[in-house]
Amino acid sequence: MTENPIGGGAISRRRLLTRAGSAVAVVGIISDVAPAGARAGRASAVAFDAFTIFDPRAPAAAVEECYPGRGKEIFAIWRSRQFEYCWLRTLNRDYADFRHVTEEALIFACKSAKVELDASARARLMDAAFAFKPWPDSVAALRSMRNAGIRLAYLSNLTPEILAGLSEAAGIADLFEHRLSTDLVKAFKPDPRAYQMAETAFDLSRDRIVFAAFGGWDAAGAKAFGLTTFWVNRLDAPLEELGVRPDAIGTDLVELVKFVG
Repeated sequence: MTENPIGGGAISRRRLLTRAGSAVAVVGIISDVAPAGARAGRASAVAFDAFTIFDPRAPAAAVEECYPGRGKEIFAIWRSRQFEYCWLRTLNRDYADFRHVTEEALIFACKSAKVELDASARARLMDAAFAFKPWPDSVAALRSMRNAGIRLAYLSNLTPEILAGLSEAAGIADLFEHRLSTDLVKAFKPDPRAYQMAETAFDLSRDRIVFAAFGGWDAAGAKAFGLTTFWVNRLDAPLEELGVRPDAIGTDLVELVKFVG
């Protein structure tokens, strides 16, 4: 048994994997669904990508300090490869946790930019890689939902240890019923096995769970899986051209609070 890291009893890893078995196939492209702005209705729980709560751009400043004038370029390569390696490792069934993948991507980014990554810079940047702070609206919005009886969980590519550290530092650890890391199923989002964790852990039907996505690709993956999906589009990105739309789009968690009612 894998103990539920925050309250609520235990989650069986075997149970997660067994119930996910029928969803292992690659996410299919489906036709457009309810237009943005639709309401969640019977939502009883919300599963969050961690970056809807924490600003992932913090490491950019550290990269610029290590490589003056090259920081933006190197950070862009680092972030791009970080997620591409997640997807490739999942497709190849060669899972490594997000911290490991992040370090691999950092090494590649520095090689690509033809800059030296010495031991000091490597340690500094890996420390900065997960030094995220909450978005200004996050904490109050989370407390509002929890006080209204909405069950909350992370559904993240980050490791359980990283999620625990971020939650403790932000003072929000008590708000989350589950920390659902892709480490549990050895498959990064948007693999269906990752989204299946929410249905299994909450023991609710998909239509009663809202998934809050940070990336447009993650919103598309969750919606294709069948979760009610709210895209927290904080960076004003365009909608992904994947033939599937989230149920609603907002710019922060305040709008998510309104969506879940």
